[in-house]
Amino acid sequence: MSRKYRVGILGATGTVGQRFSQLLEGHPQFEITAMAASDRSAGKPYSEACAWKLPGHIPEGVRDIVVQPIEPPLDCDLVFSSLPSNIARETEEAFARAGYPVISNSSSYRMDEDVPLLIPEINGEHLALIERQRENRGFTKGFIATNPNCAVASFAPPLAALHEKFGVEAVVVTTMQAISGAGYPGVASLDITDNVFPYIAGEEPKVETEAQKILGKLTDKGIEKADFPVSAQCFRVNVVDGHMVSVRVNLRDKATLENVITAMRSYPSLDLHSSPSPFIEVTDEPSRPQTRLDRDNGNGMTITVGRVFPDNIFDYRFVSLSHNTVRGAAGCAILNAELLVAKGLI
Repeated sequence: MSRKYRVGILGATGTVGQRFSQLLEGHPQFEITAMAASDRSAGKPYSEACAWKLPGHIPEGVRDIVVQPIEPPLDCDLVFSSLPSNIARETEEAFARAGYPVISNSSSYRMDEDVPLLIPEINGEHLALIERQRENRGFTKGFIATNPNCAVASFAPPLAALHEKFGVEAVVVTTMQAISGAGYPGVASLDITDNVFPYIAGEEPKVETEAQKILGKLTDKGIEKADFPVSAQCFRVNVVDGHMVSVRVNLRDKATLENVITAMRSYPSLDLHSSPSPFIEVTDEPSRPQTRLDRDNGNGMTITVGRVFPDNIFDYRFVSLSHNTVRGAAGCAILNAELLVAKGLI
């Protein structure tokens, strides 16, 4: 039997922290041994500190773990971070400097030049930045690796498939983002009921730049970002889970509709526990994907694409959907850790 790595969760009582707890239950490689959260939760068993908001019950394996303050040391081999950005940067560096691999869902380090921003099926080779990061920052065993904004996780995979085959020239995206992406308690019910928000603070710049880094090339100098522009508008919609993105794309090389669909469908998954097969599912049904019906495809890790058509202004348009707190958050971070183990970096 392969070794189980001991895992700590930073921000364990929040919605993404809860999703980590849920997804790691029974995981073949990882076992939660430490939970850390704010001062008001520290010192309590997780079952008392956490107001559980996900379907089902708190996993038995973590109920009695006493929540610790968010500072090293913790009794674990690596940490997953779901900390808010205002405290993540300082705290994650402290853990990395103390020798812990930090796999972060926070935005704080995503665009740092020596920090990998990963969707494992797309750009696992960017893990080579870790050696450079350790040299730059004086880390020993520790490092920081990140996963992208939850909206980017929805559309970067089909873009990666098209960019690899035909080259992407320009992209316009309109995101329709679930309430859970705002955390808990999130958006006030009287604000979001019967309403759509046309603004999510700080979101559009993230969406426009993170995809370029993920689809960029690793060079001796760092990541050479993909050279296509991305224009984004981000909306909050009255859906609990699941980010839907409308995408219009221009391609450098000519491609038939069949070519485009085949490129997406054939984009490979990985031989890792959390990587779904297929990675990208393209549906022919004219009314799909739908958030409620398709967000859980592949245990919430599959990207579901539909409505793929030639466009009147751009070359092609399509709709892409993913589960924002699974593929777009905790699930992607866990998959990142699986890749790090497979590459011998943990």
